[in-house]
Amino acid sequence: MKTYKIGVIGAHGRGRHAYQSHRPDKGFEIVMGVEPYKMPERDKEYGFKTFQENFPNADLVKDYRELLANKDIDIVFITSPDYCHEEQAIAALEAGKAVYLEKPMAISIEGCDRILRTAYRTKSKLFVGHNMRHFPSVLKMKEVIDSGLIGDIQCGWCRHFINYGGDAYFRDWHSEQKNTCGLLLQKGAHDIDVMHWLMGGYTKRVVGMGMLSVYDKCARRSPESEGVAYWDPMHYPPLEQSGFSPVIDVEDHSMIMMQLDNGAQATYVQCHYTPDAERNYTFIGTKGRVENIGDAGNCEIHVWTTRGPRKSPDIVYHLKECVGGHGGADGPIVDNFLDFVSKGAKTNVSPVAARNSVAAGVLGHYSMRNGNMPQDIPALDPEIIEYFANNQQ
Repeated sequence: MKTYKIGVIGAHGRGRHAYQSHRPDKGFEIVMGVEPYKMPERDKEYGFKTFQENFPNADLVKDYRELLANKDIDIVFITSPDYCHEEQAIAALEAGKAVYLEKPMAISIEGCDRILRTAYRTKSKLFVGHNMRHFPSVLKMKEVIDSGLIGDIQCGWCRHFINYGGDAYFRDWHSEQKNTCGLLLQKGAHDIDVMHWLMGGYTKRVVGMGMLSVYDKCARRSPESEGVAYWDPMHYPPLEQSGFSPVIDVEDHSMIMMQLDNGAQATYVQCHYTPDAERNYTFIGTKGRVENIGDAGNCEIHVWTTRGPRKSPDIVYHLKECVGGHGGADGPIVDNFLDFVSKGAKTNVSPVAARNSVAAGVLGHYSMRNGNMPQDIPALDPEIIEYFANNQQ
């Protein structure tokens, strides 16, 4: 049995997601890690310790190029900050590694397209970590839609309540456009991808609107002090908190309207200062609608196929809590990636779809910052689309 050697670029934080790939008895072994850049010292120290405790026989280095130069490494997880994705993914593909790239693929459309062209040219395998395609709630809604129960989908909405926004995105590198493009992209890439997937089309035109309306009024830390993002339920309401990034130029609430290429229309809205947290999707077809109540754990999927009040759905699916991070999705997406690399299995995620979710997010930001003017999504080369549609064969 072949043993696939694995390296992790970004061994701390989201890098712990990659730890699930370490399965020596099944031929997968983590042998090297790289710590991400511009991290607070205490996080860096914790990251080193966590990685070394989990993989005492693995090397831990500071430069991702050292990892890519290791000829024994077959697979690379890239879980570094967003602004590193393009450079590191292209380098890993050029080095002949199979790549698991965390979302968003990149923070620009051009960056995504360069990654796709590199994967096409080198024939190195590329997989993007859109784990919401493995969420039980999303899979159940897709099952309902694909069954034809609610007819042809014409309209989709997503309301994204983010009560951890002030802790996760306005205290460190996430707070600057140069690192993320913006939070509509950083967070919304997941949801835009889900809406594209369930509605059966990609955004061809987008209009955005958004503001920095709350966190610009919060007390900041000095530029010399380290930014530390951590969850604390007492960090509310936001205007009474302190320690926010000295530079904040991303919006804290935003919304986009999307015209899909199949004629359907969709809207996505997000807010980072709400006290609650949930993604709430609604998809409306020619014969009914489906909506999730809760997005993970013990949630419900409601379906209406006859006229009646909102509180009286015709069908209610009760979903049970799954084991694992992100509503039980983290395990299955790693399984899918490893099967894709080792067996050529069909993937549940698409690099082309990942690019198109970034495109809608990037141009949604451009629209909201430039008079709310509609923006058209640039097309991909047909041969790139065909290559990835064929499972990179």
